[in-house]
Amino acid sequence: MNRPGATAPPATALDDPAAVLRSPRYAALLGLAALIGVPVSAAAYWFLQLVDLLQGWVYTDLPGALGLGPAPIWWPVPVLAVAGLLVGAAIRYLPGGGGHSPVAGFATGGVPDPVDLPGVVLAALAGLGLGVVLGPEAPLIAVGGCLGVLAVRLVRRDAPRQVAAVMAAAGSFASISALLGSPIVGAFLLLEASALGGAALGLVLLPGLLAAGVGALVFVGIGRLTGYGAPTLALPDLPAYAHPDLAQFGWALGVGVAAALFGTALRRLALLVRPWAERRVIVAAVAVATAVGVLAIGYAALTGHATTDVLFSGQSGLVTLLGGAAGYTVPALIVLMACKGIGYGLCMAALRGGPVFPAIFLGAAGGLALSHLPGLPAVAGVAIGIGAMCAVMLKLPMTSVLLATLLLFADGLAVMPLVIVAVVVAHVLAAWLEPAPPVIPPG
Repeated sequence: MNRPGATAPPATALDDPAAVLRSPRYAALLGLAALIGVPVSAAAYWFLQLVDLLQGWVYTDLPGALGLGPAPIWWPVPVLAVAGLLVGAAIRYLPGGGGHSPVAGFATGGVPDPVDLPGVVLAALAGLGLGVVLGPEAPLIAVGGCLGVLAVRLVRRDAPRQVAAVMAAAGSFASISALLGSPIVGAFLLLEASALGGAALGLVLLPGLLAAGVGALVFVGIGRLTGYGAPTLALPDLPAYAHPDLAQFGWALGVGVAAALFGTALRRLALLVRPWAERRVIVAAVAVATAVGVLAIGYAALTGHATTDVLFSGQSGLVTLLGGAAGYTVPALIVLMACKGIGYGLCMAALRGGPVFPAIFLGAAGGLALSHLPGLPAVAGVAIGIGAMCAVMLKLPMTSVLLATLLLFADGLAVMPLVIVAVVVAHVLAAWLEPAPPVIPPG
């Protein structure tokens, strides 16, 4: 309620969403969003392919070219030290600090500055391409947002800030949807991360949905033309799953609790290291990246599996893990979760990238380990593990349910009730375990 004599705040364009939806300017905005979807999705496609090619060259081709044959067990340490040096330099010296710090979760909304784009791309390529335990989703959101703003400025240099913000959201929408394999998953993620709501929600989401839909066609088309194919989150060759039962609901409760404890420990580790990493950016980046290499070597020495299980985001490693599940013993899976989890927590504190795929991988590994116990089929274990870990690390419960469900194709619908239980328990318990914010005295 306004005070007597106070003037009412001026109306904005979004006060009447129906009128905006019928306006010619909004139609033009949708047309621009459709056009933006093409270059953004093409940029996202080639960015992901470049990361994959860089990983293959560094860990497969380069050791052979140096006369070492297959990559020796010590190889990740010098490679990751170089990664830390490059990422630290991008954070320290380039505009934008190499992008958003993953320990704080997703940063959406607002108008990104295109001048930050070189630092974001360099930090992402150096980190993701050389093996840090983070995903590509945060850099892709930043790249898509910057390209959206550039498109608006090319069309109209004096465009209102609100228009630039909508186009930045559309660009981010298109890039993250291409990565996640579905515009709907991208919509859920960005919706929860930005806490949008109200009648104007559709006005903001429509340009993004249109850009993502056009971008999906671009992704598929480029994949077919180049022969590389398009990235997919689908998990093939999973055993058949019938239906949930009472025992599996009990497991869902337990996995939710375990994920909250494990994920909160990783977040506390990241928050503990972050102040030191912010004071000594380059030293911390090199130290953290080297520590990830040491963890990978320790895992390989203890289990006999490849160091690449610990390295990278886990996006492609997830198919390898589940496809070769019979070759992973429970102790090996526990060591894998410990090593990759610690590396994940350290990387969130000092490096740049996204938090989604390591959370998915850790949840799947934990569910796979528990499926060796009675009453928990492998499909159910993997699904509730993914959902619970994503809920803790991303703090996006709806997106976590959707991700775990869509990853499992037809089995996802059958296992969804279990995922919901695990996600809710993990999300609520993690909120209780989260450190309380400092109390600021009045004045």
